[in-house]
Amino acid sequence: MVTLIKNIKKLIQTEDTPRKWVAGKEMANLPAIDNAWLMIEDDRILDFGTMDNCPEPDEASEIDVSGRIVMPTFCDSHTHLVYAGSREIEYGDKIRGLSYEEIAKRGGGILNSTKLLAQTSEDDLYEQALERIHEIIGFGTGAVEIKSGYGLDTENELKMLRVARRLKETTPIHIKTTFLGAHSIPMEYRNDQTKFVDKVINEMIPAVAAEELADYIDVFCDKGFFTVEDTERILMAGMKYGLIGKIHANELDYSGGIQVGVKYNARSVDHLEFVGPEEIKALQGSETMPTVLPGAAFFLNMKLSPVREMMNAGLPLALASDYNPGSSPSGNMKFIMSLGCINYKMTPEEVINATTLNSAYAMGLEEDLGSIAKGKIANLIITKPIPSYEYLPYAYTSHLVEQVMLNGELINLD
Repeated sequence: MVTLIKNIKKLIQTEDTPRKWVAGKEMANLPAIDNAWLMIEDDRILDFGTMDNCPEPDEASEIDVSGRIVMPTFCDSHTHLVYAGSREIEYGDKIRGLSYEEIAKRGGGILNSTKLLAQTSEDDLYEQALERIHEIIGFGTGAVEIKSGYGLDTENELKMLRVARRLKETTPIHIKTTFLGAHSIPMEYRNDQTKFVDKVINEMIPAVAAEELADYIDVFCDKGFFTVEDTERILMAGMKYGLIGKIHANELDYSGGIQVGVKYNARSVDHLEFVGPEEIKALQGSETMPTVLPGAAFFLNMKLSPVREMMNAGLPLALASDYNPGSSPSGNMKFIMSLGCINYKMTPEEVINATTLNSAYAMGLEEDLGSIAKGKIANLIITKPIPSYEYLPYAYTSHLVEQVMLNGELINLD
């Protein structure tokens, strides 16, 4: 089946030669074509160009998008969207001044979600997560990484990952899964953290690998959570089963999480509120994508990651939503772009690069997604009529996605 999208006001993030990511000063550049057409065959991009040389294929389905911008769908490379219930009660605690760490120490935070998840059946968990998947597709997300981490025991970690696999099998969105057994330390192990790390390594990882439930392995390497030594042990154990690292790093302090992530060739290190010259030096020349989560910093009123310093040092940068019930209860990547512009002083071009091509790399999908290039999968956003692509992060609460195409097919957003 051939589909021709024509009269595109501006086709953005186009590539003649696909790149794995955009870094440093190049992040300020956004390739685009005015008055464009885009041809799709089955689920892949076949070709594109300007309307003055638009082809007229036989038996093609045509879509006229006059006044609209077409771009790749967002790739959200860090979420926890398989969870049970919500944590709005803690929202009040945050407003009254309790820190994330203080809430966690008294059994709230991640441990609260752990309790709710244990009480929820796999089918109910799937139905809750399915609503969130439909929601983020409507916001323009075409690929999402889903972490476990609210189980904190073998049975419930597997339950989360089975739900993620079921979502992958039953929805058109591209899903990568991450085992995050080391997300927090259960209360019964608070006086023997090493024993819990042993359980993650000797029991959980083999069980996850036996069912082939995860692409990646993650560790919350930070103050009050897992140490660099814990993280190294877990990453090495995961690598034996083919699990690639992705690290929660430096959200609460200078933890060494970035350096250990680079050491073990992690696909990404995420959060990054605390980044200095040593962390930047470690990332330079590596294959690890620095990933900032503006929604969590916004919701928790945290220190902001020094994104300009990282880009000035020549690093690439990805942005992701961190969609979760406790610290970022939103999967709206358009809003993440707005936060990138408003709070981090990134340009519209930089945030588009950070939420498409670079975030595709952060989840290992850069060869198929993240840009408009021949042979890539046709995952597209068609906007409502808008004046320019800068309007997307500018109009920060406006719903500007008119249509979403995943795998070459338009999705019913009703």
